[in-house]
Amino acid sequence: MAKKQDKIVGLFILAAFVIFFGIIILMFLSLASTSSVELGGAGDKVAVVELNGIIFSSRDLVEQLQRYQKDKSIKAIVVRINSPGGGVAASQEIYEQVRRVRDSGKPVVASMGSVAASGGYYVALGADSIMANPATTTGSIGVIAEFPNYSRLMEKIGVSVTVIKSGHFKDSGTPYRDVTEADRQYLQSWIEEGYDQFITVVAEERGLSKEAIRRLADGRVYSGRQAYELSLIDSLGTFEDAIHLAADMAGIAGEPRLIRQQRKKMTVFELFFTFDLVEFIETYISAWPRIQYLMSL
Repeated sequence: MAKKQDKIVGLFILAAFVIFFGIIILMFLSLASTSSVELGGAGDKVAVVELNGIIFSSRDLVEQLQRYQKDKSIKAIVVRINSPGGGVAASQEIYEQVRRVRDSGKPVVASMGSVAASGGYYVALGADSIMANPATTTGSIGVIAEFPNYSRLMEKIGVSVTVIKSGHFKDSGTPYRDVTEADRQYLQSWIEEGYDQFITVVAEERGLSKEAIRRLADGRVYSGRQAYELSLIDSLGTFEDAIHLAADMAGIAGEPRLIRQQRKKMTVFELFFTFDLVEFIETYISAWPRIQYLMSL
């Protein structure tokens, strides 16, 4: 009877991994290419850079921003954000590149869609102006670390892991054992460091004190209207309003021509040999624990 139960548990674990990796493959098969397409308008060009979904990697968006920054025919950039956030380093890298474009003198407007929270909000901070819809979900300023604990399951199926380490905290956050109180204090200090980096950037970019931001940054989300009233964003409006704002900031007369990255399906070969997939696996599968600027509801 016990062997039969162990077999069922093993099959369940195998099925879970197959489903998980299947979802990853489907996700990456829908990624966009790096070619651009011109949409409508007769005036000067405004580029649209889209940040959609969880932030796994910074490479694609950073490359787009760099390309549009160097292109003298593009007079302004709108960063359209529909993201609950994601990796800390990736969010910071995209923010830094948005800020570099802004500091180069090319106007940048962040346009918040349905969700632009945590790491998504962090990215928006690099723009000259942040615009959201009144019902946009934003805020969630904070850091979260999460990791599984397989120890009970491993005990049930008779699997153990031997760890030989050089220091007490070398395996903190491992999924193979429970977290000790010492681990918890150590990981909390790690979280607090990432949190301090976040609120420092918010305070500097929004012209507010760190104390004021800290009172707002307890992980809660805000509507676009609330964020406007709290000075976390600059204005309320639609994506079209953000386009016109960017055009006005760039001195474009008439309807601007929009430049947008063209989307196409990736081949299986491209899927398995793209750097983004490698970075995703290293960051979200093999790395435990991980800290994220990610909205959690």
